[in-house]
Amino acid sequence: MAVSLTIIVLIIFLHLLAFVFAIGAERRRSEATVKPDKYDDRTFCVYTTDASTVYGLAAFTLLLLSQTVLNAVTRCLCCGKGLVTGCSTTCATIFFILSWLGFLGAEACLLAGSARNAYHTKYRGYFNKHNLSCATLRKGVFAAGAALTLFSMLVSVLYYWAHSKADTGFWEKHQNEGIGLATHNQVPESEKP
Repeated sequence: MAVSLTIIVLIIFLHLLAFVFAIGAERRRSEATVKPDKYDDRTFCVYTTDASTVYGLAAFTLLLLSQTVLNAVTRCLCCGKGLVTGCSTTCATIFFILSWLGFLGAEACLLAGSARNAYHTKYRGYFNKHNLSCATLRKGVFAAGAALTLFSMLVSVLYYWAHSKADTGFWEKHQNEGIGLATHNQVPESEKP
């Protein structure tokens, strides 16, 4: 299998788009303020926009799509044709593992950040109490997802390149192998004693 520029561009595009959405999610995180209820003596939390949850889920989906495309093309390293043993196969295996670690880390950050950002508390207590806080997503969760998205993009492209270099196909790999039968030299009848 040769390196396909279309696959590399698609993987990079999906990762970069996921990165942009993750950065957008970090910038648009929900913030909350404690406000008094005008009808009784309770306080409640007022949250800003919930766009960060949508951005985080969009980044999650794009990253999932990119990983699906990569593993469909390479057949997940273990289900495809045989790879030639050597440095390229070792590199492909290492980059495969790093690709999955970066992918899972980024997906965990994006999904957890989206879920936590979507969680809104309602009433927190009575108006006379002090130190009330509203539950919000801490800063940096989506940024960590964005950083892991870039890491995943880098190792995914390197994995695809190393896999393509190591994958010569089943027939080419076994081209010079034979059964190992020796040829039988027959002596013509006229030369027999």
